Amino acid sequence: MNLGDFLYKNDFFKNLPLTSGERDELIRLIEKEYLLDFLSSLIRQTEKILAIDPTLSRKEILEIAAENIVHDLNAEAASIRLFDPKSFKMLTFGAANLKDCERTEAIPVKNSIAGRVVEENRSIIVPSIMKNPLYKDKNIVAQTGVHSLIAVPLRMPSFVGSSDDILGSLQIYYKEDDRHFSRHEIIWAEALARRVSYVMAKKRIIDMKALNDKKEAISDKIFVKLSNREGIKLKDIFNLLIPELGELIQLHSCSLFTLSDDRKSIRQDAAYPQGRAYHENGHLFTLEHHDYFWAVVHGSKEYADMPYERIGPSYVLIKDPFKSNLVSPGLRDFAHREQIYSILLVPMRAATETRHILCYFATQQKQYFTEGEIELLTFVGKEIMKAMRLEFLGDMLHDFKNPAVAVAGLAARSRKLLDSEDLNTVRDKLISYQDVVARETTRLQDLMALTMTGEGREEEIDLGKIAKERFTLNQHVIEEAKYNYIRVKPAAIEDNLIIMCTCYGLERVLDNLMNNATKAIPDTGGFIEMRCFSSKKMAVLEIKNSGEIPKVQLELIKQGTVLGRGLNIVSRFIQNNQGKFDISSENGTTTITIKLPLHHN
Repeated sequence: MNLGDFLYKNDFFKNLPLTSGERDELIRLIEKEYLLDFLSSLIRQTEKILAIDPTLSRKEILEIAAENIVHDLNAEAASIRLFDPKSFKMLTFGAANLKDCERTEAIPVKNSIAGRVVEENRSIIVPSIMKNPLYKDKNIVAQTGVHSLIAVPLRMPSFVGSSDDILGSLQIYYKEDDRHFSRHEIIWAEALARRVSYVMAKKRIIDMKALNDKKEAISDKIFVKLSNREGIKLKDIFNLLIPELGELIQLHSCSLFTLSDDRKSIRQDAAYPQGRAYHENGHLFTLEHHDYFWAVVHGSKEYADMPYERIGPSYVLIKDPFKSNLVSPGLRDFAHREQIYSILLVPMRAATETRHILCYFATQQKQYFTEGEIELLTFVGKEIMKAMRLEFLGDMLHDFKNPAVAVAGLAARSRKLLDSEDLNTVRDKLISYQDVVARETTRLQDLMALTMTGEGREEEIDLGKIAKERFTLNQHVIEEAKYNYIRVKPAAIEDNLIIMCTCYGLERVLDNLMNNATKAIPDTGGFIEMRCFSSKKMAVLEIKNSGEIPKVQLELIKQGTVLGRGLNIVSRFIQNNQGKFDISSENGTTTITIKLPLHHN
């Protein structure tokens, strides 16, 4: 039906004191002058919104849209609230001509205008804010001079099912009180709201593609790294992946923490970049004295967006480390010194239990992270966890070598001794060989089990006793390899050097140190010796061997940048047990010293 047909059916129009020609001219003027201008304005306004750059942040897009809508609908102000399913509140993500207090305020879904728009998926008219019981904050009238509003629904598709759509409410404010809103104003507002939803849908598609591209790039980097023959180390993967997040967050530094089995303490295992972290690798934190760790490990009774923190099931964001009650005084001082304005903690979980935490320190003040951003951060975290597991398995395989060589060699020697005519003369040697074979075979079995469970529990250990056993095993390896040019000096060991650590972890450190020392002895001949003693409440292990390390290589070892897996194992153990490591090389010899805290009951 065209405009003329519609008007001629209207009795009021037919009774106007106009001639037929005058009525036709009026219809023509309305169509040409008003409807054409109305439709042109509507098209122009929708195109302005459609032209908003979808690569901008969600907040920037919604703020630009709100400003355009205020201007085009001759309104006073506008706000766009989105439904947050975690806190079950409506959060303001974009606003125009409203004070900051209104922009950042979160309101409940129940008993609110914005909430009802989302629940009922329909527009709601509020002719008078002061008279409407659902609009709780009446201060907006005094603060901004607005008295009425139209609230229309927003729906931004997730493309994976309607239940995951982002829902919201566009609220357009006017100065008039008891204002009458015409039907065409409501339709106009709804049309503009749909265009906002369209822009946000474009943004979501772009973000999803960018997310997948970033994941693919990260996976490619990991694949290339895994292809290298030297194996994989956690710190290398950490340094490889964390810089990939530069576009997402203005990163100052990032730390990886591992939670203890009893969930009472947490240890820093890696950091990027080196030297800028809150603490050194191996530093141990108690969970109950650090509220930010407690919050991310144990969660919260209510997930909420608070003034200085945002606590959700998939992350904890400290929006203002200088005002947040979750931040300890030491971390607050660190944030002030390093100009850190927000801290993000992302838990890495296995079977719903938090095992690790990635902590991102940012030089920008972030108010929130989108689901896509958290998905990428979590993806990076999971890839790092895989690297940890691969490194652990690689270390285990590396540690098979010495005990396997010793077992095979001693078994072969035992077999030869059995051919002796008088077994009584070789009885003691056979027993000693078989004792080592039995012990190392059991250890290899334990090693296989530890590939599933880790290094085992901490216990009181006599450093001297374990060191002597591993030194003797290394001597058997030297004999089996027929390194006739190596002279093994007797070990000098003090009694009662009790330390607290995992037995297997200490054994693998000793094996790696002795294996490295043996390999470093030149073919022209040399010696290896070991001492264990106490000094200043520390148990000290010292291994000395012939062979001098060039100064450049020595400096790389001290900095922890060498490729050797053995020294990486040693370094990590010492860090985790609050020990100290030193290496010196001069006058044709090299001395490695490790110090571990003595344990007193």
